[in-house]
Amino acid sequence: MASVLFKHIFKRFPGGVTAVSDFCLDIKDKEFIILVGPSGCGKTTSLRMLAGLEEITEGELYIGDKLINDVAPKDRDIAMVFQSYALYPHMTVFENMAFGLKLRKTPKEQIKRRVEEAARVLDISHLLDRRPKALSGGQKQRVALGRAIVREPKVFLLDEPLSNLDAKLRATMRTELTILHKKLGTTFIYVTHDQVEAMTMATRIVVMKDGLIQQVDTPQTLYDNPCNLFVAGFIGTPPMNFINGKLEKKGSDIFFKFGANSLKLPAEKAANEELQAYIGKEVIAGLRPELIHDEPLFLNQFPDSTLTTYVEVTELMGAEIYLYLSVEDVRLTSRVSSRSKAKSGDTIQIAIDTSRMHIFDKDTEKVIVH
Repeated sequence: MASVLFKHIFKRFPGGVTAVSDFCLDIKDKEFIILVGPSGCGKTTSLRMLAGLEEITEGELYIGDKLINDVAPKDRDIAMVFQSYALYPHMTVFENMAFGLKLRKTPKEQIKRRVEEAARVLDISHLLDRRPKALSGGQKQRVALGRAIVREPKVFLLDEPLSNLDAKLRATMRTELTILHKKLGTTFIYVTHDQVEAMTMATRIVVMKDGLIQQVDTPQTLYDNPCNLFVAGFIGTPPMNFINGKLEKKGSDIFFKFGANSLKLPAEKAANEELQAYIGKEVIAGLRPELIHDEPLFLNQFPDSTLTTYVEVTELMGAEIYLYLSVEDVRLTSRVSSRSKAKSGDTIQIAIDTSRMHIFDKDTEKVIVH
């Protein structure tokens, strides 16, 4: 079993700085868990406590059924891959990968078998006699992964392992890591500030802010049903649009009003009891870029939620176009089809798909309705 359980974990540094607060997380065997959040949110500190590189101030940490708070790092049956690769420059690839096994006095034949097997899985068999200075960034990253794999740990810990690679190689390595996780059938716990990595690789994502877990869920659920304003804005590229406004009721209909503009909420949202309590109050509307349309089909489909906007910038992304729009003093980003005729400087009509619009409490920033 390679399950991991964080029970009310705290990390306080001297001087009263609390880096991690009441961290509770149950990671199941063979999961690919990704901790994501901005710099300083506590994700790397959480990983380092699991590795034994940071002391736990308060709480209990288990690997399987074993409490590991006071277990030495070398006895935790984990392997860590760092951002910096941390390869020994004077050693060959084979020697780098074998080093940890030699320290454990593993038999030579077993070392050779494990290193060659890991090299085959990572497609670096032809590099075993080279030294790190003769390797590219991607090859160094594979060697660092190989060094972890040969130990056959219960849990892999990866701390921003792709951040030193160029954009194209990062995309390739994301795919390779996902395939590697399936091949090894081991628990992966991965730290990154890059939400694209989190969305594409994780079975579940842990979103953190200021040392606190904001939400733990599958990538799709986080994208579709964020629990608060922070998660909604952090997950998604381009990020969610936010508009400050007020809810108004006309008959049985509810409208979201901002400036001279209004968007009619669909009947199922208007019927939400919690939302009813916010009539006449200021709220924040959240709109994903793909919910803002400029095609006539959508203008006809959503006649009660159309806006006149000014196109500030257009970005052709190949299969789609990003439109950067302004409505009065509100700026919006829209993701539309590459067939769009909108050009910078145009004034165009857009339609909002309000069926998937989120409404947030302005004070607590918690979601009221999805």
